[in-house]
Amino acid sequence: MKETPKGNYRWVICSLIFFATTINYLDRAVISLLKSNLSTEFKWTDADYANIEIAFKIAYAVGLLGAGRVIDKVGTKVGYLMATLLWSLSAIAHAFVTGTLGFIGVRSALGLSEGGNFPAAIKATAEWFPKKERAFATGIFNSGTNIGAIVAPLTVPFIAAAWGWQWAFIITGATGFIWLIFWYLFYQTPSKHKYVTKEELDYINSDDEIVDDVPVVEQKRIAWGKLLKYKQTWAFVIGKFLTDPIWWFYLFWLPDFLERQYGLKGTGIALPVAAVYTIATVGSVYGGWLPMSLIKKNWSVFRARKTSMFIYALFVIPIIFVQILGGINMWLAVFVIGIAASAHQAWSANIFTTVSDMFPKSSIGSVTGIGGMFGSIGGVLLSFLVQKKLFTYYGPVENGGIGKIEIAYYIMFFVCGSAYLLAWLIMHFLTRKMKPVELE
Repeated sequence: MKETPKGNYRWVICSLIFFATTINYLDRAVISLLKSNLSTEFKWTDADYANIEIAFKIAYAVGLLGAGRVIDKVGTKVGYLMATLLWSLSAIAHAFVTGTLGFIGVRSALGLSEGGNFPAAIKATAEWFPKKERAFATGIFNSGTNIGAIVAPLTVPFIAAAWGWQWAFIITGATGFIWLIFWYLFYQTPSKHKYVTKEELDYINSDDEIVDDVPVVEQKRIAWGKLLKYKQTWAFVIGKFLTDPIWWFYLFWLPDFLERQYGLKGTGIALPVAAVYTIATVGSVYGGWLPMSLIKKNWSVFRARKTSMFIYALFVIPIIFVQILGGINMWLAVFVIGIAASAHQAWSANIFTTVSDMFPKSSIGSVTGIGGMFGSIGGVLLSFLVQKKLFTYYGPVENGGIGKIEIAYYIMFFVCGSAYLLAWLIMHFLTRKMKPVELE
């Protein structure tokens, strides 16, 4: 095991990716916090809101697939810059629409452009970090999803209350333009970067030809159709398909759950939502630290990754009982949801890293995009089959008490609690040995 070198510029790059991910999630979270305001102004039903978010998810799925391929072709710097520019413009455009169809249009544009974030982030991480550090680096930048989700409830309701909902979209969307300046000035591939020492460059490229007793050979980019022939692709795809929708559920429906269950509205939602994502930040960072620690203890990359993911899957299970516990105290429910969100982020840091464990750098963007697309499709199906249908069928609760909407959330939280173990089992059987993909 090679020691950490002189030079740490790779962590500057990690911080840039972290801030991009923070902005990405800040922009997409705004609408959930303004749901009550917008529903009143545009007379939305829950079905209307679900349709708007389904449009976002479908566009996001398409964006992920296309962005991954584009980023593999044009490179990380240009690809990330283009994606951020487009999603920032799309976020600001929300302020200028005047109806439901307009929101469907701008949400679709936002989803399509935001699809570039994770393929670019994972590819940049693979370019700048050796395998033993990738899960940790991924956990750090992926914690930006939590910071974005924390900043949103602590700012958006107050901006809307002071200046109107339009300014909430304009101000949050404009932050992306600030990031673009730093990305343009400070990002370059390690071999071409003037701030990278020779020692650090050697460390970044220190993955030997043997990983888990399997030769590692850098390959040309694999055609999109061929990627679907590998069981390693399907392990990642199915894992994302089953677990990504759970994070979508937290992001878009947690404020609604708190309003229906506890009567919280507007700025009253800020602290509970921020608390959930603050807890989740711990899981994001620790989720990447644990496998790195195990690898330093001479565990194989494969064993460390899979064991860590199994542990994180177990930590989600208590969310099944969140409404029972929440009946005792709201903050107990917030804590349990926070633990489940934390476990998701720990899981996410590792499932993303399985791509760079198993695929050559030239195809990481494409595989990440394919998996992300299926994760988004899973979110769409969950919206159709559970969120939209259940809430539409059961209808709103009147006169308080345990009622029909509460039953719908019981079903949702059961799905949340069981998805990760199912995903882990399927991934386990598909990749008993996490061998790097070799061209036929």
